Amino acid sequence: MAGTTVTHTDLEGSLPLVARGKVRDLYEINDSTLLFVTTDRISAFDVVMRNGIPNKGALLCLMTAHWFEILSAAIPGLRTHFVSLELPHQIPSRFRDQYQNRSMQVQKLVIFKVEAIVRGYITGSAWASYKKDGTVCGIQIQPGLRESEAFPGGPIYTPSTKAEVGDHDENIHPDTAASIVGARYARRIEELSLLLYQCAAAYALERGIIIADCKFEFGLDKETDEVVLADEVLTPDSSRFWPADSYRIGEPPPSFDKQHLRDWLTNQDLKGKHGVEVPDEVVTKTENRYREAFERLTGNAWTGRC
Repeated sequence: MAGTTVTHTDLEGSLPLVARGKVRDLYEINDSTLLFVTTDRISAFDVVMRNGIPNKGALLCLMTAHWFEILSAAIPGLRTHFVSLELPHQIPSRFRDQYQNRSMQVQKLVIFKVEAIVRGYITGSAWASYKKDGTVCGIQIQPGLRESEAFPGGPIYTPSTKAEVGDHDENIHPDTAASIVGARYARRIEELSLLLYQCAAAYALERGIIIADCKFEFGLDKETDEVVLADEVLTPDSSRFWPADSYRIGEPPPSFDKQHLRDWLTNQDLKGKHGVEVPDEVVTKTENRYREAFERLTGNAWTGRC
């Protein structure tokens, strides 16, 4: 609903709670299906803030559903865990306004214990690593690059470990990812990640957005032995979006993600601190950036209703 911020979910036993993540709460619908509820919680530097961002959950959920549709049409044979945006019948009517459009029915999968990160441009932690020793996640990179420059040979795959809530992800070399999930699955995850990034980057650029880097998660359908795209996809929480019209090599562009929050935390010496209350000004600016990204990428005006 307009103006509502949902940082905690409670279905009062109508569905069993499976887990709470940094942003999503997972409920079990049946033996094969989960309900992902995207809250308005926001995290930065692996720490969840005390207050949330209004409408963020609905914006992320609907943006992910949009991407699933776009990518499934563009990549033959791609499987996603998406089932429906409809709420299951077990949800009582008193909850439906609050949870509609921030909830997604998804297929149960065995989630691979790596996060598949694709970087098209050198920025963030990749830039910091490159300045130090000329590598990104153990991969030697051509010398002479400037901050925010596109990787000369095209996007690179730099996976990370998938940490539990409260812990930190660790960047790893692709060979290490293979030792975690198995070589065959690792090859498929890398192949799909690069293909997904390339398709999404081209789509976004037509709409004035550069996808500097992004994170994908995959699961295994044990019945078919297929690697399936899971979790959220290409949202401001899992990707770094830059406005194309203000992109300049040699400087960090403004972004459509939560970089404004990260910058505020860093400037206030609150990076990594728990129990932080985000001020209204930062909340509003962050919500506006999420909303603008949604509208540009989907072509739909945001009505302010979740």
